[in-house]
Amino acid sequence: MDSVIIIILLEKQRKENQYNIMAVIMKKEYDFSKGKKNPYIASLKKQVTIRLDSETISYFKRLSQDNDIPYQTLINLYLRDCAQKHKKLSMGWLSSK
Repeated sequence: MDSVIIIILLEKQRKENQYNIMAVIMKKEYDFSKGKKNPYIASLKKQVTIRLDSETISYFKRLSQDNDIPYQTLINLYLRDCAQKHKKLSMGWLSSK
């Protein structure tokens, strides 16, 4: 059996120059021809079209670069948090005097 050993660095100990490592033996090739798609994937997320202003998109893109998370994921996380906490939008019109 042809296999490849992959060494993974898990963490470096701060006090000493010691490393925790893990070795994984993997095949060179895997056969996914009999694989099945995840039957639950359709219920996890739904694709929608939404129009956002450019400042909002720029904000989430900057945030995504700082956190190494795709900006669409950040928007989803924010909206999910609002929904779970039942946040209500509070807005009113300014009167011009």
